[in-house]
Amino acid sequence: MKREGFSVYEVPSRVAPAPARTNWPEHHHISPDGVSDDHFVQREGRCFAGTHLILDFWGATHLDDLQLMESALRECVTNCRATLLHLHLHHFSPNGGISGVAVLAESHISVHTWPERSFGAFDIFMCGNARPEEAVPILERAFSPRTLHISKYLRGEAGESLIRRKLLS
Repeated sequence: MKREGFSVYEVPSRVAPAPARTNWPEHHHISPDGVSDDHFVQREGRCFAGTHLILDFWGATHLDDLQLMESALRECVTNCRATLLHLHLHHFSPNGGISGVAVLAESHISVHTWPERSFGAFDIFMCGNARPEEAVPILERAFSPRTLHISKYLRGEAGESLIRRKLLS
């Protein structure tokens, strides 16, 4: 299968699949009237699944500090009014890069750092009433990038241009 911009290859697996887990943690979103909430966002006449921010930090510092990363991600979750389900960070050696994810009831915050290049990549996606934009100043304060590039996407937006494109396909 070929896709624009990259290729997808199927590689046969030599590892037997792990048995399915039956005791996954659950988090229930039930409104006060007992109805399950889908957490789509209705804002300024638009309806979408959530806001997805992609942050590129160049010239950043402390990208190998595991304790600072954990602290910053936990502060982001709190200030964004999100619900932390699980936080996992991995510290690489010898360069000290960090890869990790904060799994949220509202989606996720992920990070990948290259301290040897002073570069950090953060991915923040949240639905419902969470406020992903609140994470940006926290991460800026923690890692002091000289240059910050932010891309913002409204995921799952059901709009006229999307409907028109489907009809033309």
